[in-house]
Amino acid sequence: MGLHDIMFYYFASVIVITALLAVSRPNPVYAVVFLIPCFFHVAGIFVLLQAEFLAVVQILVPAGALMVLYLFVVFLFNLSEIKGMKSTHRQSVLAGIVALIMFILLAVLAVRGIFPGPFQELVESTAVENTVAVGGALYTRFLFPFELASLVLLVVMFGAMVLARREGKE
Repeated sequence: MGLHDIMFYYFASVIVITALLAVSRPNPVYAVVFLIPCFFHVAGIFVLLQAEFLAVVQILVPAGALMVLYLFVVFLFNLSEIKGMKSTHRQSVLAGIVALIMFILLAVLAVRGIFPGPFQELVESTAVENTVAVGGALYTRFLFPFELASLVLLVVMFGAMVLARREGKE
């Protein structure tokens, strides 16, 4: 087991732990705090896969913009002051059972060796620089969805400003 494998298992374990902590917190602010290291460790796995562009995008978009947007919404609607907020959801037992079953299935698959090593074949098969490939695909084949996504984000930003302005007047 080399350094590459050890780093992969470190990143994977931190991702699983922080994701579980994020979905198990009743306070949305604490959930956001646990999501940030999760996103950074996902970027670490992208670096191990030699996908540096995706790692930077993973840090900038989810860990940066989406977390700021999510915290803005949390503070805008002041979710921490909702009275009668339960610490557990009515479907939490069912969700726990499903998560346990999925964990057991993944463990069985990992022990039986169905999953390949930490993506070594994928890393070796990359012949073109990934930044050039992603940029070429983004601005040729996927130009319309890319522009549509930016338009949707612009509409969301204006909607958040309108909601904040109405709250301030009342």
